[in-house]
Amino acid sequence: MPAQDNKEIARRFREEIWSSGNVAVADQICTGDAVFHFNDPLTPDFGRGPTALRQMVTMYRTAFPDIRVAIDDIIAEGDRVVIRWNGRGTQKGKLGGIPPSGKPVAVTGIDILRITGGKIQEGWVNWDAMGLVQQIGVLQKGSTQTTV
Repeated sequence: MPAQDNKEIARRFREEIWSSGNVAVADQICTGDAVFHFNDPLTPDFGRGPTALRQMVTMYRTAFPDIRVAIDDIIAEGDRVVIRWNGRGTQKGKLGGIPPSGKPVAVTGIDILRITGGKIQEGWVNWDAMGLVQQIGVLQKGSTQTTV
């Protein structure tokens, strides 16, 4: 697929699914066995495919219902697309075992998506989970011990 088409799929991943919460888009842009690798302790393994992506997004959007994600850069080459993004929201719901804090957060992240046949086959997501838990007061800045 042309790089521009792959960039559009990546844009839909971050803007339509994560920022707008339109999880139905997952069926349109993910293969049935798509796998997402999250490099953080907050995100459980939901399995594979569009259902797993919908569950991940729902978990975070339940905790941060006002989340907004903005794309800073999209770079494509071959079957890979890199997205550099930033997100903002307020923790109004429970996140895993973390109760709502009511605190606003701002995080950054980078996704690498492998797209085959016009759909996401695999994704690697690295984002500032440490910064998030510091901002909601679970982990004090400079500390390695949680307060919850």
